[in-house]
Amino acid sequence: MRRADRLFQLVQLLRHRRLTTAKELAERLEVSTRTIYRDVQDLCLSGIPIEGEAGVGYLLRHEVNVPPLMFNEAELEAIQVGMRMVQAWGGKELSSAAKQAMIKVEAVLPARLQDYQSLMFAPDFYIDTDEFKFLDVLRISSRLREYLLMEYRDVKEANTQREIRPLAIYFWKGTWTLLAWCELRNDFRNFRVDRITGLTNLGRHFDVTPGEEMQDYIEAMEAQYS
Repeated sequence: MRRADRLFQLVQLLRHRRLTTAKELAERLEVSTRTIYRDVQDLCLSGIPIEGEAGVGYLLRHEVNVPPLMFNEAELEAIQVGMRMVQAWGGKELSSAAKQAMIKVEAVLPARLQDYQSLMFAPDFYIDTDEFKFLDVLRISSRLREYLLMEYRDVKEANTQREIRPLAIYFWKGTWTLLAWCELRNDFRNFRVDRITGLTNLGRHFDVTPGEEMQDYIEAMEAQYS
């Protein structure tokens, strides 16, 4: 990692944390604590308002805005490819947000990267937009922890109606899949988003329930396949 990139990342880490030790910063940046001490000293000399001391920890005295100008070609390409995938497959709201975010990124690029374009694309001309029409609702309801009444058509074309707690959405083998706690089965269930035929927000929120959260499902899968 270039030193300029490391200094930038160091400031970003301090922006999003409270008191942070040099050891923690060194582990995140994969350098020695001595390097962190030296970097912090150099940042302070350049005017970045870092408080703290070796053996205690560091924090930023107030908000510091550092323009994200230090992308290399691979980092910029990762952003471009990710944005294109979101535009194609992320649903209406995130698609629009991705376009706006890319405009902001391009506005602060250095001259040498202004014309850089990845040749990896995510074509959407073949996609049935109805396949993604429930993504925004599912994404928001998962974040807000809202109960939903879902109408679903399974692989055998059977229609069912279930009350669910949406927990997460993931892209798996070419399609979006919903992880939910199904009240009918009293267990975790996975549902293909393109087979959902209707959603109704029930106007209720669900609490954190030990054993019934996304992390519990992940741990169960890891135990099963490890």
